[in-house]
Amino acid sequence: MKILDWYILKRYLGTFFAMILLFIPIGIIVDLSEKIDNMLEHKVPFTAVVSYYLDFTVYFANLLFPLFVFLSVIWFTSKLANKTEIIAFLSSGVSFWRFLRPYIIGAIIICLGALAMGLFLAPKASQGFNEFKYSYLKKGKKVQETRNVYRQLNDSIFLYANDFKPLQKKATNFTLEYFDGNKLVTKISARTITSKDSIYELRDFVKRTILEDGDIIEKARKKDTVLPFNIDEFTPVTYVAETLNYMQLSKFIEKESKRGSSDINRYKVVAYKRWSIPISAFILTVIGVAVSSMKRRGGMGINLAVGISLAFIFIFFDKVLGTMANQSDFPPLVAVWFPNVSFGILAIYLLYNAKR
Repeated sequence: MKILDWYILKRYLGTFFAMILLFIPIGIIVDLSEKIDNMLEHKVPFTAVVSYYLDFTVYFANLLFPLFVFLSVIWFTSKLANKTEIIAFLSSGVSFWRFLRPYIIGAIIICLGALAMGLFLAPKASQGFNEFKYSYLKKGKKVQETRNVYRQLNDSIFLYANDFKPLQKKATNFTLEYFDGNKLVTKISARTITSKDSIYELRDFVKRTILEDGDIIEKARKKDTVLPFNIDEFTPVTYVAETLNYMQLSKFIEKESKRGSSDINRYKVVAYKRWSIPISAFILTVIGVAVSSMKRRGGMGINLAVGISLAFIFIFFDKVLGTMANQSDFPPLVAVWFPNVSFGILAIYLLYNAKR
């Protein structure tokens, strides 16, 4: 690599990591100020708090890193433009595309790191982050419950529960039905069902087996048995997709699609974002260079204002379309990739004008 490449690449990566080191502690302080009363009230262990904020750092760094990349590029490129360094580069015979090369290299390095984080590291951090909230900060709140749960496990097994508490692994008014074609052959019901390791404890257990010459009814006050499902799959908590690595998530979505899950769009949005977020950072890098490589009369302030405005427009589209996909039949693929495609077109237009 040439001196120019190293000069820009070091500034790019250095500013990016400086942004992270600057904003993450601020985020931790703001989050701690909001939650410290609940932590003290629930007597949260210090080690759990430390673990939570390590997960918090990874979780939000992964979520916001395209914005950090964008602001980093605008910041240091505007400084280069204000010092007329970019004019000096181009006047020495370096083409604009050659000037852009270290930015592309830096964006590829960051995007590959973000992709690895999003596919493998961030899911584990998300699990710790969400489990801490629901274990310590939202104890006893109805957000933990899912009511009127209906699931089709396969072509012949159906189950129902009046409500389900994922953290307690407990459901009430439980019914499990086995069919042979359109004919009901066995029905199991219980007032409550609780999972203990791989064994289920059923209270007020009733099993009805339907035969040609009559029914066989078995009753018990308490029954420990094995059932053909995992209670975590009964009705997954809303953040379950965020806690799975990409291979696990793909299998989970395939299984939930067969079961007709009402949250399938939410899971697909999470899966598509594992790939779209790194690509968005690449696109925002190009936009950042195009916006800030020209020396303006207003200095860095104008470049930052334009850049931040574009960033918020991008975030607005990303959040609004993601919410639409989660709560309606709006296609998740369109919701996730529309901001990238539209801003990719904008990046090409801005880059063409910056080159001129």
